[in-house]
Amino acid sequence: MKKNIAIIMGGFSSEYGISMKSGNVVFNYLDPDQYNPFRIIITKEKWVYLDKNEREFPVDRSDFSIMVDNKKITFDCVFNAIHGTPGEDGLMQAYFELLGIRQTSCNHYEAALTFNKRDLLSVLKPYNVPCATSYFLNKGQEIDGDAIVAKVGLPCFVKANRAGSSYGVSKVYKKEDLEHAITNAFKEDNQIIIESFLEGTEVSVGVITYKNEVTVLPITEIISENDFFDFEAKYQGKSKEITPARLNPTQESNVRKLAETIYRVLGLKGYTRSEFIFIGDTPHLLEVNTTPGLTEESLLPQQAQCAGISLGELFDSAIVEALR
Repeated sequence: MKKNIAIIMGGFSSEYGISMKSGNVVFNYLDPDQYNPFRIIITKEKWVYLDKNEREFPVDRSDFSIMVDNKKITFDCVFNAIHGTPGEDGLMQAYFELLGIRQTSCNHYEAALTFNKRDLLSVLKPYNVPCATSYFLNKGQEIDGDAIVAKVGLPCFVKANRAGSSYGVSKVYKKEDLEHAITNAFKEDNQIIIESFLEGTEVSVGVITYKNEVTVLPITEIISENDFFDFEAKYQGKSKEITPARLNPTQESNVRKLAETIYRVLGLKGYTRSEFIFIGDTPHLLEVNTTPGLTEESLLPQQAQCAGISLGELFDSAIVEALR
């Protein structure tokens, strides 16, 4: 019997549009002989099922079911394609755990932890994971430009602590530009992280559970046409992405081992994509994404394709692992 799969997409953050693209790609590539896919749009205003004729049917949040033509439909599994809140920060994961519904991403605590860059780095510190020097700032705190520069140096990156797709990120060269960058980051989150600039090769490493095994996918090297890998570089063609990356054997071995170690140490499952910058042969962690982009152009699907895994196989594997 075919499984009913709810593909959740949308969300509450600036990443809404990217999530809608990811969710529709999953919808189009899931095998119709195995699955009945349902597009579920989640926003602050409404939770609805969107059928092929673009008709909307409300979701009953008490049990995450829908009524279509007087028939109640429940779901065997939820495919999470929401980037940002509430799909990547643990809220939806906790909701589905309470309802006892299987879902494709990591569990709620791990999602909340990885979405919070500051907490993630703090948890990984005892495991000697190399990363940039950082300075934490909350909304309402005094901005001490001298202290920030003394800690992280210039240039530096100012980032929203809990945001993705490079929203709220600025590269700052002069102390007098810090305040504007901080104001920009606070538009996305009331917590920010300011990090030292690491100059080196940037790579993205997908780690997934595939056929019941933790699998490190081929590595992608990122060369941005812009000053850094910002929104334009990620989604508007302003970057060159090379898979597999042009790394020496030591670099490749080091980053593969570190990416897998992080996945296992944090107890992750499903899809992840971690970003690193090399200083010499040592990879330094930038962030971990637990709901990475899933469009045809996104990095994780590129890496899967390089490994000989089609989009259909990639999406099928997430459901198989969730139901295992």
